[in-house]
Amino acid sequence: MIKLKYGNTNTFFIHGNHGGLLVDTDYAGTLPAFYKAIKREGITLKEIHYVLATHYHPDHMGLIGQLTESGVRLLLIDAQKESVHFSDRIFDRDKLPYLPVSESEAAVISCAESRAFLFSLGIEGEILHTPSHSEDSVSLILDDGNCLVGDLEPMEYASDYSENEVLKRDWKNILSFNPKTVFYSHRPETTVT
Repeated sequence: MIKLKYGNTNTFFIHGNHGGLLVDTDYAGTLPAFYKAIKREGITLKEIHYVLATHYHPDHMGLIGQLTESGVRLLLIDAQKESVHFSDRIFDRDKLPYLPVSESEAAVISCAESRAFLFSLGIEGEILHTPSHSEDSVSLILDDGNCLVGDLEPMEYASDYSENEVLKRDWKNILSFNPKTVFYSHRPETTVT
């Protein structure tokens, strides 16, 4: 797994034996910085077969339309379908170079199907629906102990949200996979002890 930092959002590239998966992109307008970041890491665009957004807020999916136009395929979890165009009006308002996401060619799967789908890429893990940040949020749990949670509230803050049953359930579900390292979109990774 390679962490890519080319804007405000940590994004990740996972090289499977049969295809690569990009998890999140940054804001619209960061495409030149994205290309520099993958070049710096020795990743070619051809190696990125799929892109998955942990959720459809503008700082996580701003490049998806441009990447899919360049041949990267969208991996869309069925729980995210209603949120794909959430950020369109924000990018339009800000007059940013944004190409709306076209989900017509997406690989749409459920979380229950995710392990088999990832395995077809040569990646061992699964995708969980973790809706405490937003209804469309998902987390990627890899069998090697790495866990990508997007904007999920950090587990060490969970006690501050004692009334938030959804957050507690999300972390209980994630921790049941015994992750070793949790990677966030806007903060440093943490080791699970």
